Amino acid sequence: MQRGSLALVDRPDGGSPIRWTSAARSDVGLVREVNEDACLDQPRRGLWAVADGMGGHTVGDFASRIVIEALSDVPSPNSLESFVAEARGRLQAVNRRLRAEAAARKAPMIGSTVVVLLAYDRYCGCLWAGDSRIYLYRNGRLRQLTRDHSQAEELKALGQVAPDSAIRRPARHGVTRAVGAMDTLDLDQETLEVIDGDIFLLCSDGLSNAVSEQEIGCALLPGKCREASNALIALALERGGRDNISAVVVRAEDLDSSDRTLFNPTL
Repeated sequence: MQRGSLALVDRPDGGSPIRWTSAARSDVGLVREVNEDACLDQPRRGLWAVADGMGGHTVGDFASRIVIEALSDVPSPNSLESFVAEARGRLQAVNRRLRAEAAARKAPMIGSTVVVLLAYDRYCGCLWAGDSRIYLYRNGRLRQLTRDHSQAEELKALGQVAPDSAIRRPARHGVTRAVGAMDTLDLDQETLEVIDGDIFLLCSDGLSNAVSEQEIGCALLPGKCREASNALIALALERGGRDNISAVVVRAEDLDSSDRTLFNPTL
């Protein structure tokens, strides 16, 4: 699955127009039979997301799909705060639905990780639960905006850093938060001001587990969204493609920036 799109978001409040270029691609990988990842790519509305379903065949796919469907028709906002609040409400509703679905099927859990990027005026908000990630590439430096909700991350936070071979064990990669995992959904949030040339990557762990941050930075450096998403998926496949792989690459251009470099985006 591959998409690319371009949009100019110009707010009536006098803020500088931001042109958003983005491309999304998701691949089943080389081992799994079903792609339980799902992506959202809506640059005209300033809305992007990646969801990674859990719970086995069919139900994982179902979980990620309804997460993305719930986010896809969030009403047009009048502020970043209202945009984020509406997305939060949609995800809480999906959490209740997945808990009820799991109970009806007598399943231990039907869930999905989620990362959401929402843009309004000069600002972006990030929402997430699980180990799917959002990265920011700015001025030649890559920074992870999200913090994994995983057992491995909790061990690091406690200073209990295990050998690399141990960290790679499946138990150490257990997700500690997800939509549908618990009766109460706890979402983390970050907000930042966007500057000209910012590039965001939203991805599932099928990409971040297989591709290094240095390689991610190299792929994002040219600023071409479609080429970057293709290159990152190809790298993960070269490493064995053991999981579903999703990448949404988003680029911001401030058309009023006095020091911006002229750029003709190629999706």
